Amino acid sequence: MKIITVQTTVKAEIDRVWDCWTKPEHILNWNFASDTWCCPKADNDLKPNGQFSWRMEAKDGSMGFDFTGTYVNIIKKELITYKMADGRFVKITFSENEDEIMISETFDAEGTHADEQQRTGWQAIIENFKKYVEKGKY
Repeated sequence: MKIITVQTTVKAEIDRVWDCWTKPEHILNWNFASDTWCCPKADNDLKPNGQFSWRMEAKDGSMGFDFTGTYVNIIKKELITYKMADGRFVKITFSENEDEIMISETFDAEGTHADEQQRTGWQAIIENFKKYVEKGKY
């Protein structure tokens, strides 16, 4: 299975980055790839064997899906690993470097969409996260 990695650097403290990544009230504000989409619902039980379910849908109601999975390993402010509902594995690392945090997200590619399309979508979401955190309006 092919592995895809997306990364970004966020100019913020690790506490803010971690909270924005893991708390449902923040996930609702960034977990979508474009301004024509939204995340109207987010449930997150951040612990090993805990479940998550984030609803992603087009603002015009034309399509949507639930992004779900089970956490495997959590090291607070450093690492999150989980298995998506379809069995694919995701690893997210948070690395502090002076006044910024490098986030690296590695995931198993799925066979339906082109690898580049998957990379572009996941990169757009992580960049949306960066924009949300750096704006700091919450």
